[in-house]
Amino acid sequence: MRITISGPPGSGTTSLAKYLVGKYGYTLISAGEVFRTLAAEHDMDLAAFGALAEQDDSVDRMIDARQKEIGEARDNIIIEGRLAGHMIDNADIRIWIMASVECRSIRISDREGLDARTAALLTIEREDCEAGRYRNYYGIDISDLSVYDLVINSEVWGIDEIGSIVDAAIAGIR
Repeated sequence: MRITISGPPGSGTTSLAKYLVGKYGYTLISAGEVFRTLAAEHDMDLAAFGALAEQDDSVDRMIDARQKEIGEARDNIIIEGRLAGHMIDNADIRIWIMASVECRSIRISDREGLDARTAALLTIEREDCEAGRYRNYYGIDISDLSVYDLVINSEVWGIDEIGSIVDAAIAGIR
């Protein structure tokens, strides 16, 4: 089983990925964690590292190519990242998790120790930066959700309810 989980920052993609890893024991490949690790290694915040990636496409292309290679080659894997649903051609289930920028900004501010206004501004800046890069690099419109099998609003349901929805989808495929 190959499951992709995508969504904007703070929507709950990592929480869902961890839920599924815990329940099914699948391997997790997370583009966001790779991106955050590389930003820290370069002693940059996410916005600054996003700006670097915008200037040097090798940053994104390296992360994306590696995630695609691993995701398509392995079974029993969860590939979590904004482009995962577009990039993993042989995925069994493609999931998009959504929430308003207000909701996501509060989550991000709690997670990263920022005030909500700063988190909102950085989140919007990051999303705009990423959307431009995805369009320029791959011709992908990140707002096009037609590639996804499930689109779930994480403002409506918590992780257990979202997990139950995905569990039902997995059972339907098995």
